Amino acid sequence: MLPATFKLCAGISYRHLRSMTGLRKNAMVAIHHELNRMAGPGSNNWINQVRRKSSFLGSPIKEVQGYSEEEMSYVKQGEDALQKAISILSQQDGWTIETVAANGDKVLSKVLPEIGKVFKLEVMLEQRPDNLYKELVGNMEQMGEWNPNVKEVKILQKIGQDTMITHEVSAETPGNVVGPRDFVSVRCAKRRGSTCFLAGMSTKHPKMPEQRGVVRAENGPTCIVLKPCAEDPNKTNFTWLLNIDLKGWIPKTIINKVLSQTQVDFANHLRQRMANNVSMEMAHAC
Repeated sequence: MLPATFKLCAGISYRHLRSMTGLRKNAMVAIHHELNRMAGPGSNNWINQVRRKSSFLGSPIKEVQGYSEEEMSYVKQGEDALQKAISILSQQDGWTIETVAANGDKVLSKVLPEIGKVFKLEVMLEQRPDNLYKELVGNMEQMGEWNPNVKEVKILQKIGQDTMITHEVSAETPGNVVGPRDFVSVRCAKRRGSTCFLAGMSTKHPKMPEQRGVVRAENGPTCIVLKPCAEDPNKTNFTWLLNIDLKGWIPKTIINKVLSQTQVDFANHLRQRMANNVSMEMAHAC
């Protein structure tokens, strides 16, 4: 169902950072240093080297030339979502297995103070990270074409190269146990080497107030990590942290089942989408 999958983020380039004014140099050094550490060798090295109290932000983001106060607020929200998500993913203890699929796809969960229950999908995809990034980011608004759990994904606003605000509408679950939900989210992406970090959380945007007949749910912090497999760079270790408040009167047992199944389904739909892309490329080459 939901996730919009969530949606992910804009492409990454640090060119605009070089022209920032008012942003302290030590803040950027801290951000780059942490990302470099997480993108280091080893399948789990990026998690093992993150410490719970570490921060991507060495100091508050200040005004950037050409950005309005509202735009800078969205940039800061995206950075905060990334920082919180990485802090959660760095916690190795306390995770409970929700489900393990026959192909090895696994969903774990844990309950965190002030955040609630978070879910973590861990899968191996037989695709290069760049190919997945292109599909999930470059073709993000096409997600409803291949993921039946998503009705629509729309980009409301882009800010620079690594921040965007999106609107997503999820499909109802079978039997309408959980009806359609919509989300307005700020998305932030960071890239170090071949590893991508795609984070987000709910926000408000003037272009998309709450819609009649659709429950406005909230997500965040969320994060997708795409990291090449150490043994085979043509494969990707795919991790997806999901935290959602569906709103409404829904029993927790149903919510837990829906969210964990949503993550497993998403991995399968993504595999099929990528396989279809390869088939189409081969057909065009003939």
